[in-house]
Amino acid sequence: MSPETLQLLTWLIPIPPLASFFLIVLFTNRSKALSHTVALASILASLVLSWTVFFNVINVPNFGKEGTEIASAYQWFKVGASEAFNMGVLVDPLTAVMLFFVPLACAMIFLYSVGYHNFGKKRDPHDKPGWPAHNGVEPLYSRFFAYLSLFAFGMLVLCVADNLLLLFMGWEIMGLCSFLLIGFWFARKYDDPNQITPRQAAVKAFMTTRVADVIMLLGIVYLYTQTGTLSFREIFIANEGALLKQLAETPSVLSGGLAAAHLIAILLLVGTIGKSAQFPLHTWLPDAMEGPTPVSAMIHAAAMVSAGVYAMIRVYPLFEVPAHLAEAGGHGLNAFLLAEAGHGPTPAMWAMAGIGAFTALFAATIAVAQNDVKKVLAYSTISQLGFMLAALGIGGYVAATFHLMTHAFFKALLFLGSGSIIHGVEHGMHHSHEHLDPQDMRNMGGLREKMPVTFWTFLIGGMALAGFPLITAGFWSKDEILLDAWAHDHYVIFGMLAVAALLTAFYTTRQIVMVFFGKPRTQAAEHAHESAWTMTLPLGILSFFAITAGWVNIPEDFPVLGPFVHSLGVDFAFKKFLVGALLEKPEALAFEWVPLLTSIGVALGGILLGWLVYRNAYATADAKDPLENPLGGLYRWLKNKYYIDELYDSLFVQPTFALAKYVFPAIDRGIIDGILHLIGNVSLGIGNVVKDYIDVPVVNGTNDKSGEAVKRWGQNLRLIQTGRVQQYLLMTMAVLIVMAGFVMWVAR
Repeated sequence: MSPETLQLLTWLIPIPPLASFFLIVLFTNRSKALSHTVALASILASLVLSWTVFFNVINVPNFGKEGTEIASAYQWFKVGASEAFNMGVLVDPLTAVMLFFVPLACAMIFLYSVGYHNFGKKRDPHDKPGWPAHNGVEPLYSRFFAYLSLFAFGMLVLCVADNLLLLFMGWEIMGLCSFLLIGFWFARKYDDPNQITPRQAAVKAFMTTRVADVIMLLGIVYLYTQTGTLSFREIFIANEGALLKQLAETPSVLSGGLAAAHLIAILLLVGTIGKSAQFPLHTWLPDAMEGPTPVSAMIHAAAMVSAGVYAMIRVYPLFEVPAHLAEAGGHGLNAFLLAEAGHGPTPAMWAMAGIGAFTALFAATIAVAQNDVKKVLAYSTISQLGFMLAALGIGGYVAATFHLMTHAFFKALLFLGSGSIIHGVEHGMHHSHEHLDPQDMRNMGGLREKMPVTFWTFLIGGMALAGFPLITAGFWSKDEILLDAWAHDHYVIFGMLAVAALLTAFYTTRQIVMVFFGKPRTQAAEHAHESAWTMTLPLGILSFFAITAGWVNIPEDFPVLGPFVHSLGVDFAFKKFLVGALLEKPEALAFEWVPLLTSIGVALGGILLGWLVYRNAYATADAKDPLENPLGGLYRWLKNKYYIDELYDSLFVQPTFALAKYVFPAIDRGIIDGILHLIGNVSLGIGNVVKDYIDVPVVNGTNDKSGEAVKRWGQNLRLIQTGRVQQYLLMTMAVLIVMAGFVMWVAR
């Protein structure tokens, strides 16, 4: 296929979901069937376009080098006499990988949503818009698919963007859609006043990510002021990265010898900390589970939080470019960290590695004590995204991208599986008339016999998350991250990630055992049933990729399995393909037994420990957790998420409200209202002056005198309006005589 055709197809990739959004909003919203048909057709069209581009570039020799990538741009605007700002699309190896899994995951979520929202059932008269449907079709069914389509559009725009500004536009579209979809059940309230509502969760997510986005925008603006462009190709590739080297050699606006490139990278990293829910801006993501489950899958797997890591991979050269300030006699932070001629992790990489590794371990400890089936997965997402950022921070560009891809498949599978579980338990609640939390794992048990398809697919996803050795995709991607940490001598990072991996396997097994094994602990679980095919089919498809997606990057020197897989032709040189666009290629890592045995040990150890601890636990729904007594006060801290929400409430929320309470009379009433009242009084005074000296004497006087003159003239004319015919004839004759005299005078 010609480059021009591929450029056109790339431009078209985001268009179908956007068209779907407008079609549903403007035309098809009254028809539920037509709305989801339009949405499904649009995302399938984007999938076909994306895969057409992907399969046309994976075998292109040296794809990603300058001149080989698919790129097209058009002038958007000019500011003054400056150069034109172009908007365009770019497909390089990183974009190609994203185009493989993002639209596929989105398509599975779209199809799943049809069954999740009970399409085919009649509307329950008790269901109200803004509340979850009880046993009928979702009242706002069409609106949901419109929002979901716009969400997919934002992610696809972000994937194909050739510059940071267009990427940021897609980034913000997703922020808006996350607000709309997390708060989709906006009217829902709970009996417990301390439980966050969907509306509150939506506001929390929106405000938290906005704080980070403002700082990210500062980084984008600073980058533009230093380079005059935001194009990825112009900054990172053109002229062998001349602009990138210039940024590395330019001191930043901050003191301490920090290079401009690294300050920009840190500012952009803050945006990802918010969007990808990394510590300390992680608190919004677990609360985002208040939205419908397909929304959770979109946020955690196909879009939103994955976009944060993708953005860091996209601008990774800013992080890794060695600062030359130390070589040039500079001092400060760069000179300290880059003393060996600019080699080794940069300050931005240290920040990313530290935040990522800490968040990976921190979130994994919290997940151990959670009982909400979706919140366990939410904290696992925070933890796994920490793995990816830690990998980038230690130089694991390929490992981070690889884990981003595999995580998208098994996390989408797990979230959709959790939705199927909740769906089944809710059906049991309607049958048994119980009132309980359908997301609480303590109310489940024994569901493997009630929901066999959901069980087996969830088991596959769970084992991929746990990193079950050799079989699952999660093992291969997580193992590569540990290998990078070990090979680059980052032993502290290695240890933190290894412990996080152990806890991941433990809490995943805990979740599977509590939900599917043992006997049903409630009548709702006893009467649960399997979900519709529209929900189970996506689970089956995602299960396939949760296993096979890891095969594309099995090292060829891996004992026994490596040569065997490569002999089957499965490998398409993932690593070689992915690094094609990098000016400095990461070194090929030799096989190491220590990280491999560690990966296998923590995965199997965590699974075994989880099984031993929880296989006989929770005989009843109100039983104590087996860890509660051994851990004591620590368990309360884990269950309450280290009281971070309460801390933020005390440090930021309550002081803000208190300040507003006292500032309101002084600022709002005293200053703002005072200014408005002053403007009103001045306007009233000016109006009175105008009235007294212009309106009344001039305008009104002129009008009054004109009226009086017309009145007098009319009164005089009344004298000739007598009603006598003889008088009218006399007047007519007089007029005719005058006119005749005038004509004769003119004609002489």
